[in-house]
Amino acid sequence: MSQKQRIFFWSITAALGGFLFGFDTAVISGVEQSLQTLWELSVWQHGLTVSIALMGTVFGAMLGGIPAEALGRKKTLFWIAVLYLVSSLGTALAVDWSMFLVFRFLGGLGVGASSVAAPMYITEISPAKSRGRLVALFQFNIVLGILVAYLSNYLLAGIGTDSWRWMLGVQALPSFIFLVAVLKIPESPRWLLLKKGLVAEAREVLNLIDPTASEQTLLDLQVSAGQTSESKIRLFSAKYKTPVMLAMLFAVFNQVSGINAIIYYAPRIFEMTGLGKSSALLSSAGIGLINLIFTMISMNLIDRFGRRTLMKIGSVGLILMLALVARAFYTEDFGGMSVPLFLFVYIAFFAFSQGAVIWVFISEIFPNEVRATGQALGSFTHWLMAAVITFTFPYLAGHFGGGHTFLFFSFMMVLQLLFVARLMPETKGTSLEQVGRTFVVH
Repeated sequence: MSQKQRIFFWSITAALGGFLFGFDTAVISGVEQSLQTLWELSVWQHGLTVSIALMGTVFGAMLGGIPAEALGRKKTLFWIAVLYLVSSLGTALAVDWSMFLVFRFLGGLGVGASSVAAPMYITEISPAKSRGRLVALFQFNIVLGILVAYLSNYLLAGIGTDSWRWMLGVQALPSFIFLVAVLKIPESPRWLLLKKGLVAEAREVLNLIDPTASEQTLLDLQVSAGQTSESKIRLFSAKYKTPVMLAMLFAVFNQVSGINAIIYYAPRIFEMTGLGKSSALLSSAGIGLINLIFTMISMNLIDRFGRRTLMKIGSVGLILMLALVARAFYTEDFGGMSVPLFLFVYIAFFAFSQGAVIWVFISEIFPNEVRATGQALGSFTHWLMAAVITFTFPYLAGHFGGGHTFLFFSFMMVLQLLFVARLMPETKGTSLEQVGRTFVVH
């Protein structure tokens, strides 16, 4: 196996956590109405059913840095695979609403922890010149998981009254594959050296990654290890205020674009515009396909043109598409496929920018000594906002209408464009150690 093939295998294995992340996130869209009817759920209970996994995700993201630091990136990925497997089987076999909530929450823990551990692992085993593309594999797998979930829901929707159990249960197969594959990848060399002091083991992995740069990287890591041991490391200190601010703002803007509300409630949004249930499910699969295509395009451009360029283009497109959707709801002009078309283009711009860049950018901007806690902070902020948006979307859309709701999302993207233009730095082609030194206040 060549050097490139080896690193790609390690990266795609870790990114399987992203596939399960995407599948778990989107699969609920095909079963939420069946569950509402089956267990006669109130509006509040229905909102909780859809968002309980996101609540688990918030805790998984908040706590995911702890096992990543204590056990290592590899073992953390293994236990994430276990959580996914248990959750998929548990929700499929649930006999009542309470049992369903417990296992969906466990799946959410896996999603949150994987959004910390997987991008961080890929970042730490990638050469600087291809880091953006390799970390974007995580996002590629997320959107592939979303697409497969939508298609799976569409294909399984008509097989009987218990079709929702099959929709949820099929996730067990990729969960098991992830569990087995993660046993075959090495530990992060940065964790081996900085947390365990295993210089020889770290050098061995670095030689497998890039033998021409391994000694310089090892030297940089040893300098970083020396600085880390000199004082107690605290993420929330003046020293790290810049990466903390960048990560939190980036994560907030990711969610106030409305992306998770659209992914979770896509069939319902399409039904609001007059499409039948079957057409709505199929249109949701179209969202997944567009997401996948434009994530692939972005993956091939992120290391060439940089993170900021993609974000500027995407922000402008998101502003326009969300404004057009808002206008359609205000005027009740749902002729043809206007709203689905606007949302398809919206997804294209999102996948091209925020979708592909977020996990790359957040995993890059923190120095080695606080990367796990910094990644956890960014993921926690992302998922906390996702839970809030997803939980409140049915109420907001019902109370204020689709027009006001989508206009709010559009305005938030105007603020994102200002953030990218004024505050967001470029990180392409720069070593992690150099990026870390750039953002630290000494």
